[in-house]
Amino acid sequence: MTPAIELRGVTKVYRRYDGRQFRTLKSALLQRSLVRDLRPDETFTALADVSFVVPEGATVGVIGRNGSGKSTALKLVAGITKPTSGTVAVRGRVSALIELGAGFHPEISGRENVFINGIMLGLTKREVEQRFDEIVDFAELRDFIDAPVKTYSSGMYMRLGFAVAIHVDPDVLLVDEVLAVGDEGFTHKCLDKFAEFKRRGKTTLIVTHTLGLVERFCDEAVWLDAGRKRAEGHPKRVIDAYVTDIERHEESFLAAADRRAQQEPARPDRAPAPAAVDDTADLSKAAEGRWGSGPVEIVDVALVTRDGEPTHVVHSGEPVTVRLGVRTPTPVDDFVFGVGIFSADGVMVYGTNTGVEGLEGASLNGAAEVRLEIDALDLGEGTYKLDVAVHKRDGAPYDYHRLLHTFRVKSPVKDAGLYRPRHRWMFAGDVRVHARADD
Repeated sequence: MTPAIELRGVTKVYRRYDGRQFRTLKSALLQRSLVRDLRPDETFTALADVSFVVPEGATVGVIGRNGSGKSTALKLVAGITKPTSGTVAVRGRVSALIELGAGFHPEISGRENVFINGIMLGLTKREVEQRFDEIVDFAELRDFIDAPVKTYSSGMYMRLGFAVAIHVDPDVLLVDEVLAVGDEGFTHKCLDKFAEFKRRGKTTLIVTHTLGLVERFCDEAVWLDAGRKRAEGHPKRVIDAYVTDIERHEESFLAAADRRAQQEPARPDRAPAPAAVDDTADLSKAAEGRWGSGPVEIVDVALVTRDGEPTHVVHSGEPVTVRLGVRTPTPVDDFVFGVGIFSADGVMVYGTNTGVEGLEGASLNGAAEVRLEIDALDLGEGTYKLDVAVHKRDGAPYDYHRLLHTFRVKSPVKDAGLYRPRHRWMFAGDVRVHARADD
């Protein structure tokens, strides 16, 4: 296995910008370092002891959160910046599409920029002339090629930059998350080029948040997190670990927000009636908050998995339980429990309560637990809010939590809408389908 790209123990440290000039610029330059004598709080480590190898002819995707060091790694491979320590080795001609419009001069035409960038990437003027028409046609900019690039949209910038980068015919292609600004048609053209590069044995290093692209096109994946390599290997294995970690962070964030929400005291003023109790209540206009005059109080709200564990991140189609912990210092015999599910923008997905389902309150005293068990949460991927309430039969609230509890639904299928009904596709007659290889 011949490595096309090799990072060994690479660390990249930047100086934090605080609006001041270097106080010891002369001595720093004499020591050939601008960060060596700075205090730790004056520096930022973008990469810390990162090592990985991209074999010749492989397509490798680098994934991670914003600020994880992905783009820094790509800039090191491109030679745009140098490592603070460690080594970076690249074999063959490199073409990099790292930042939108990088290397373009805004005041001159697209035609002139094609020649300048082509020559900067190692082509002769004659080679650029020979490939010029193909570059312009691929970028779909024939009508604008003589206009100043400052008049281009972000999509036009990206198309021209990508067209130049791939028509240099590099041995190593570096691509950052610039395809995100392209339209669907051009994105497919770019993906076709990735596939062509792969067939021709070229090496491609892609930085992207599009996990499906990595799983479909890449031979391996590298996961960077806070400047360190967390995993490397088969794309599906690395992506699964990355997604699990994201869900764990989302769970922590939503749990903290939920704890703050449940600590908010109830206001004694009257709230809108809970879902499915008063058909005239316009819940889409009700503000987030908590109302009620007691004595019954909701002291705990949890979304619980089939294993009995509280969660804020669930997968579409899984069974879940909405669990309410309630208490009252004095006995009551007039009570209704309600639950509503809303989309993040306030659209009601579903609402019910014990009253509309024929369960009449008889007695409640001290502490109790109420559970709404849902056999399958058939919702589309997205963020949702819970309304929970306990109130009198006439709608007067004891304790009403309006949009205070957030959870997220994950789904491997990126279909549209809020509701995912159980379904299957069936075919008859002269029609055949097959599962995609990347599914």
